[in-house]
Amino acid sequence: MSKQNDQVPADKLALYKDLIDAHPEIELKGGLKLPYTSFQGNMFSQLTKAGTVGLRMGKAERDAFIAEYDSDLLVTYGTIMKEYVAVPDQLLANTEALLPYLEQSYAYAQTLKAKPTKRKK
Repeated sequence: MSKQNDQVPADKLALYKDLIDAHPEIELKGGLKLPYTSFQGNMFSQLTKAGTVGLRMGKAERDAFIAEYDSDLLVTYGTIMKEYVAVPDQLLANTEALLPYLEQSYAYAQTLKAKPTKRKK
C-alpha cells in the first residue's frame, strides 16, 4: 500500500487547515493521516480518511446543523459517530460560513470532562 493512500485527500486537508487556522485558539493535531482537534483530551473535529470533516456538537446544535445543511451524522471506519455531524463539501469550501460551527464544536468540547493523559513509562 502506498503512503499516498494512507493520507486524507490533499484538497480536503487544505480546506480543513484553512478552517482551523482561522481560529487562533485551536491547534491542528494528528499530522497528514488523520488530522483532528481536541480540547483537554476530547476530540471535537476531525478529517476522515475519506475526506469528510466531522464536528462534535451538543444535541440541539447537531440537530439544527443536520436540518440546515441536509447533512447526517459522521460515519468513519463503518462506525456512526453519534455526536459528530458530517460537514458537506460545499460548506467546507466556505471557511467564513463554517467557522461559527467550529466555534460551537470547540465550545461544546469545553463542557466535557477532561480525559486523563496516557503517558508511556
